[in-house]
Amino acid sequence: MDDPHPLLALFLHAAESRFPPADGRVTVLPPLSPGLECSVAFTAHAVVATALPAPEVLAQGPDGYGGSMAPDFLRYLAGREGTVGTTDVVLVARGISAPPCLFERSDVDNHPRVRHARELRENVRVFGDARGFVTLADGLAGRREISIELEHPDDAGTGHGRALLRDALTSVPAGEPVFAAVAPGNARSLRAFLAAGFAPLGSEVILRPQRLRLGAENGPAANAAASLGSV
Repeated sequence: MDDPHPLLALFLHAAESRFPPADGRVTVLPPLSPGLECSVAFTAHAVVATALPAPEVLAQGPDGYGGSMAPDFLRYLAGREGTVGTTDVVLVARGISAPPCLFERSDVDNHPRVRHARELRENVRVFGDARGFVTLADGLAGRREISIELEHPDDAGTGHGRALLRDALTSVPAGEPVFAAVAPGNARSLRAFLAAGFAPLGSEVILRPQRLRLGAENGPAANAAASLGSV
């Protein structure tokens, strides 16, 4: 079994309110796989997972005060032809010790949310009921992730979303952290996650770079974790 990506430990520590130091610095880690990179912002500390050499990344002048999320820096990471994803709020909750409330669903395999989950994540499972469904999967850096879809969009604001999320936590082993990435502009979804007990950890952007193959001297092995003070 491959060793876990070092970003996973940072997420798990943050879930326990043990955050990176609020020093304005940027930590550079090896890329995710397959073909994914990211920029993550905690309070006054940023983490970038990329195949680019750490000294080159830090020379761009990112910082932990928002600079790691600047459009020009993200475009640099992705390359001219790469894809820059949306900026999402990262939230976390924990599995509940209770009998599972939802049943596994196979009737929504072609739903866009399920297809999107399977494009980015592994071991995707879908649970739900008449209210809608959630996906549970191994996502960014191997963390357990959840997403939600209501059966009827008009149900937004009725409390069905937060109730479905709470019930979904019974499908997660008790005490195990489960993460969500929610666009801040999606206020209804964000409110549902917060009302269901999810707590914010930071923000993130997922990148799909398109660049020339790096030489061995610039590959992940040479991209050891590094940090730099803010400018």
